[in-house]
This record gives sequence, C-alpha cells and structure tokens, in this order.
Amino acid sequence: MHTCSQRLDLIKNKVKEIIDKKQLKTVPNIIAITKTFSLNTITPLLEMGHIHFGENKIQEAESKWIGVRNKYSNLQLHMVGKLQSNKAKKAIKLFDYIHSLDNVKLATKICQYEKELNKKIKLFIQVNIAEEHQKSGILLYDLDKFYNYCTKELSLNIIGLMCLPPINNNSSQYFKILKKKSEELNLTDLSMGMSSDYEQATLNGSTFLRLGTIIFGERNI
Repeated sequence: MHTCSQRLDLIKNKVKEIIDKKQLKTVPNIIAITKTFSLNTITPLLEMGHIHFGENKIQEAESKWIGVRNKYSNLQLHMVGKLQSNKAKKAIKLFDYIHSLDNVKLATKICQYEKELNKKIKLFIQVNIAEEHQKSGILLYDLDKFYNYCTKELSLNIIGLMCLPPINNNSSQYFKILKKKSEELNLTDLSMGMSSDYEQATLNGSTFLRLGTIIFGERNI
C-alpha cells in the first residue's frame, strides 16, 4: 500500500515520462486537492516540499490552512470549487489562486475586495466547455466578452482557463478546444486534468493538474 508521498512521486514520474516521450515544453504543476482530508494526511506532502494545494470550500480551507501558512511560507493555495460572491472576500484573504471565476457578479466582487485588501490574486476563468446545464462556467461564445470585461474594465489578473470535461467522455477533445482558446487570448496557463484524465491533460499542455483521489485515496464522504 503506497503512502500519499509515494503516490505523488509515482504521478510526477508518469508526467515526466509523458513529457520526455513527446518532448513537450510544459511541465504541469500538481495541485493536491485536499478537501475532506485532515492535516495529518496532508503533512507528509508539506514535509516533502510540495507547495500547491487545493480546496473546494472556504470554511474547510479556513479551519485547515490558516495556521499552516505561518509554518510553510512558500505554500500556494488554490480555490478550485464553486465560489459564491458573498464568500469572495474570505477567498481573496486565504488563497493565491481562484480556478472558478464564472460570472460577472463574482468578477466585480473580486475586483472590489482586491482593492480593499490590497492583494492581487491569480485567476482562471472557468469555461463550460461542453455547455452542460448542470455545470457552472462561461460558455465559449461568451468568453471573449467576459475576458475583456475582467481584464480591461476590472483589471483582474486572469492567468488562464479552467474546465471540467463531461464525465466518461474523451477529455482530450475538450482539452484541445481549451488550449486553442487560451492561445487565442494569449494566456499562459491551463487548469485541466483530474485523477482520471491527468495524462491526457499533460499531453494537451495543462500547466495545473488538480489531483485528489489518485494521491490520497477515496474520500470517506
């Protein structure tokens, strides 16, 4: 039975193998998604020097990470879940990255609180790549307009695009669309790939993989 540190090393080796084999230029960062996992489970990764961690809920992130930040100063925290605009202020205080910017109201709130807190945060626009009704995200045909509003009107630091492809589908086709769109917008980062499709995401130029189960095992929820 592998520990989470060993699993992370195996994933890193797998990613390196893909990159070397295909002679790719981009080595993705691995965000360890720690929702529902305790600090005891996460600490071995902190101790081995891993710096990128992701959470889905503000409340859980606050209770888990505020104290830890003092000890591990180079820690980079990622908000990867749905963010309500009324929680935007807390998110900006705690996180370095938000991967789920998906509407005008949230964009406006982030702008407001960034000024108030004097802190710029790195943002990904969440794209509803397959136009699924149950998922959040900006539709592809609205993306240019939304991106321009965020960057020109609000001066937000949009670094890339994020997507959640349909489950049990060929993720690669959606990753290719997102990659092409990011190039059109001159964005350098792509938040794509989870435990089930991180290899395809790596092949398609992802710069941030969001991995939970494959590192920590199944969640007890």
